Amino acid sequence: MNLLENKVALITGAGGGIGEGVARYFVKQGAAVIIAELSEQLGEAVAADLRAQGGKALFCHTDVSNKSSIENAVATAVDHFGSIDVLVNNAFAPTPNVKLEEKTDEMLTQTLNTTVWAAWWAMKAAFPHMCERGGGSIVNFYSIDTEIGAWLHGDYNTAKSAILGLTRSAAAEWGRFNIRANAIAPTAMGATFHKLAAENPGFEERSAAMRPLGRCGEPEADIGPVVAFLASEMSRFVTGESIHVDGGLHLPGYNSRPAEVPVREY
Repeated sequence: MNLLENKVALITGAGGGIGEGVARYFVKQGAAVIIAELSEQLGEAVAADLRAQGGKALFCHTDVSNKSSIENAVATAVDHFGSIDVLVNNAFAPTPNVKLEEKTDEMLTQTLNTTVWAAWWAMKAAFPHMCERGGGSIVNFYSIDTEIGAWLHGDYNTAKSAILGLTRSAAAEWGRFNIRANAIAPTAMGATFHKLAAENPGFEERSAAMRPLGRCGEPEADIGPVVAFLASEMSRFVTGESIHVDGGLHLPGYNSRPAEVPVREY
């Protein structure tokens, strides 16, 4: 039996990258999937392809920085597929990579809206439906960047720290409803990775060499199964966890200081 047979999953940012990989793996495991994506072109293309392969998938135009839009995505999942069992909060809108002192209030606001607030709104919207269903699984996306204080990601690091706190709070408080909440910190060859690889010759090889497993992750083959595990009954006794899915990158970590920034400026 497939891991996610008869499960309904809403995945934000599933029009590409890691989110798409997770959606594709979920469908292979029997789930019906809502592709909650900002880009109509990308989201509809993924949903149509999954349906063409015999899967159950529906695109829902979703702006995760907008509460009403997220609530609509959850309502669409319930209206179209009858319920919501799994919520995967993956999407976010990146801001320019600049030093902390150059990050603006607007950048932080954008990042918080598309990560912390987005997850908060989605979780609150899904909550009553999961309760009616007798439980559910929430998987939030955390990041190794927070743990190493990655340069040029000050707003992102701040937001992802909050995501971990939100995940643990939900695990502690919603366990009484049989709702589990976990976080993963993935690294894989998504859209940003391919952009960096195209702009920087040798980037993929250097990135692979940093990981004990010696390779870079595939969104569907490497990240998808871990999210599916957390969404399935295989993890029925797992909640409040944060799991690195990065080929071991969290063990050595990495130096993110830009080469042009001096060690001391005083």
